[in-house]
Amino acid sequence: MTNTKKDVQDAAETARRARFGSLPERIRLEDTVQELPATAPDPAKDTYNSDEWLTRNAL
Repeated sequence: MTNTKKDVQDAAETARRARFGSLPERIRLEDTVQELPATAPDPAKDTYNSDEWLTRNAL
């Protein structure tokens, strides 16, 4: 009976080594970074009117 148990353990060990026996291939740093071109800033987005606070708060 111990021989059958040993065979099952050996089969499980073989399957485990086949699946987890080696590390995955290395990924280069260049392959992990995605570069996108920058967009032009929107000139209307960040315009500041110095009198706007007065209009919003005083009226």
